[in-house]
Amino acid sequence: MNAAAQATRAPTSPPTDRDLALPSSASRRPPARGSGVERRGRFRFHGSRLARLILGLNLAGLAILVVGALVLNEFSRGLVEARVDSLSTQGELITQVIVKAATTGEPKPDMSPDAARVVLEILAIPRSERAQLYDRSGRLIADTDVIADKVVERPLPPALKPGQHIHWPWSGAAFEARREARAHAEEHAEVARALTGQKVAGVRMSETGGRLVSVSIPIQNVQAVLGVLTIQAGDVDRIVAAQRMALIPFILMAVGAVLASSLLLNGAVAEPIRRLSRAADSVRLSRARAISLPDIAARQDEVGDLARSLDSMTSTLTARMDAIERFAADVSHEIKNPLTSMRSALETLEMAPEGPIRDRLAAVLKQDVGRLNRLITDIANASRLDAELSRDPSRTLDLQRFLEDVVGLYPSEAVPLGGPTVTLVASEALDGFRVIGREGPLGQVFRNLIDNARSFSPPDGQVRVSLHRVRRSGGFYIATHVEDQGPGVPPENLEHIFQRFYTARPKGQAPGGSAFGGHSGLGLSIARQIIEAHGGMIRAENMEGSSGAVLGARFVVELPAAAP
Repeated sequence: MNAAAQATRAPTSPPTDRDLALPSSASRRPPARGSGVERRGRFRFHGSRLARLILGLNLAGLAILVVGALVLNEFSRGLVEARVDSLSTQGELITQVIVKAATTGEPKPDMSPDAARVVLEILAIPRSERAQLYDRSGRLIADTDVIADKVVERPLPPALKPGQHIHWPWSGAAFEARREARAHAEEHAEVARALTGQKVAGVRMSETGGRLVSVSIPIQNVQAVLGVLTIQAGDVDRIVAAQRMALIPFILMAVGAVLASSLLLNGAVAEPIRRLSRAADSVRLSRARAISLPDIAARQDEVGDLARSLDSMTSTLTARMDAIERFAADVSHEIKNPLTSMRSALETLEMAPEGPIRDRLAAVLKQDVGRLNRLITDIANASRLDAELSRDPSRTLDLQRFLEDVVGLYPSEAVPLGGPTVTLVASEALDGFRVIGREGPLGQVFRNLIDNARSFSPPDGQVRVSLHRVRRSGGFYIATHVEDQGPGVPPENLEHIFQRFYTARPKGQAPGGSAFGGHSGLGLSIARQIIEAHGGMIRAENMEGSSGAVLGARFVVELPAAAP
């Protein structure tokens, strides 16, 4: 019964065994090249298609309005300046003609009002302009609007319904009277300044409330001021109004750009994010395994990156949950084995007489308790590995010096008489074996591999540790070889030994190692998980001689080389 119970126990191996891979090793595999995680790590604002497009459209709408306003403002200012120059040139020409044709008297010159009016009547003053002539006392003596019988048209206000009375503060006879009085006051002030002998030019308000470009030029004979010619143009507002109408296409273009930007934000950003949110809710509520939105994930922008990242995240979480479920099932099975053996031994112990049989059953119980303790300890260590890897920061390691320290833990004088020795094959390229990693986990890996190799080595054997620089498709790697002189690994088990709770040892006690049941079967599994978390790989192979005989096992650990 005892033998049967022992036969049902699956061998286990602590961190020193040819056994292996922990559940979360697959989930710790580095993200594939081009995944959303990697793209986000490389992301810069200048490389964002969506950000450039949204920003460009919004700025385009703003720029159109700004440019249109600047163009209109510049046009209005330029129009006023051009009208001032034109009226100044025209007014100076008229004043010279009046001085020559309408002034008499020596040594005190005087201007003839009738002659001056004739001059204004003869000269062709455009209908859009108005010329007024004042004598030296500021009295109006000629007006081209009167001379040409010009009719001023003003639009009538809308008709009121019977009994309706509307009084606006900016309408009505009183308001118009105040506006006309203000316009006359500004006109008289301008004429008064011109009578002092200086030319006055500027913009003032007309009687109808519009803008007038006005130029007042003194009529002088030598130094005597005989009168003032005021010439004004009231077509500035009309021209500016026409230009404002021309600005309407710019406004429509700006509105169109803003609408396009809004539609883009809704269709290209808001709606896909809402779909992603609904898909995430479905994962939470219906316990779906992953988010699947192929049309969004195919996009080459930030929304596509987000969809790919969410899909990768849910896939990773799914793989992690599956691995945890498998791990829990395996742990339950492994714990049941020693418990079943202990129960069988206890049941037999009650019936066994005093003597060798009871002693053998007690030894079985002691062995199973120790095995169960090792198993629980290794399972606890394995379950904490993810947290330890996330807390321990990575740094640049000189792998050769690091391995010298690890190998130094196995001094030859501490090895039992006839036990295998551990040697490091040194290299002169000390600076060529640098990697990015964590000292604690990597030290655990190499100690596991060395202990595992020693447990399979024959008496007086040798475990060799060596470093090599290799080139792979992804760049340079540092390969560490741990070689023993044991029986090797059956070819069909070269991959199986990295599965958790798996052990494959020769019958009976392993040479230089512990007896059956002395290992938990998690050592190589933990080693693979740690190496893959560092972006590397681990494998096992057999060393063969020229005759094809197996000379021992070799474990190869490859880690990405650090940038020089």
